[in-house]
Parts: sequence; C-alpha cells; structure tokens
Amino acid sequence: MKIAIGSDHGGFHAKAEIIRFLQAEQYEVEDFGTHSAESCDYPDIAHKVGEAVVGGECDLGILICGTGIGVSIAANKVPGVRAALCSDTYSARMARAHNNSNVLCMGARVLGTGLMEDIVKAYLTGEFEGGRHARRVDKIEYR
Repeated sequence: MKIAIGSDHGGFHAKAEIIRFLQAEQYEVEDFGTHSAESCDYPDIAHKVGEAVVGGECDLGILICGTGIGVSIAANKVPGVRAALCSDTYSARMARAHNNSNVLCMGARVLGTGLMEDIVKAYLTGEFEGGRHARRVDKIEYR
C-alpha cells in the first residue's frame, strides 16, 4: 500500500516520526512536503495529497498540521476526497468502516506521536463495510 503524506510547518516534526513508523510497518510512503519547519500554507500540501489519492497515485493519505482542522478542510475541497480529522483510534476505524475515508488528518499540537501511530495503524488496517454505509457515502458529494 502506498501512502501519501504531507504536513505544514506545525506538523513537520510529527510527520517525520509517522514516516519512520510507516516505513517500519512496510508501507511505501510518498512525502508531499513540507520539507522544513519554516512557515508554509497548509492548503497547498493538502491539495497535493488529496489529488494523489483521488488520482490513484497513492492508496490513502495522511495530513498533519497543528490541529488537523486546516488540512482537513482544505483536503475536503478536492473532489473525491473524504478527509477525516481523528484524535482517537475508534474514530479512525469508523472513518474507514462507515465513511470510506481516504485521507486521515491529525493535529501535531493536539496529539503525541505514540497516539498518532496508534491512530494511523487503526486507520490503515480498517476496511470499508459497504452495505448501508455505501448509500450514505454516495450522498457525500454535493450535486
């Protein structure tokens, strides 16, 4: 599985830890930036990750900023992205199982890296249940 990952400056250090975790778990990772702790604009990174996922270049995405809110809002502007802001493992599992989420968002200033790793693992090992949830997911795209 290939994971697109990105962060702004607020999530830069946490992103490095999550990349190490993903590689140790044998995931292929593509880093869409930022590549330093200098201030940058999170929508630019969120859009790149979202486009890589929707375009099929990567299977799922992970975005990290200070709170996770900004990257979540920005990623959800990319048609086809279902970004979920998760701060616990249950929400991460349900984002995949019930919402068929394809981009996980987290806040580096809200969560420690140990919990972030647990959330990532729950998210990446989760699977969409389909059934009644598929009908609801189909209605997410506003027409």
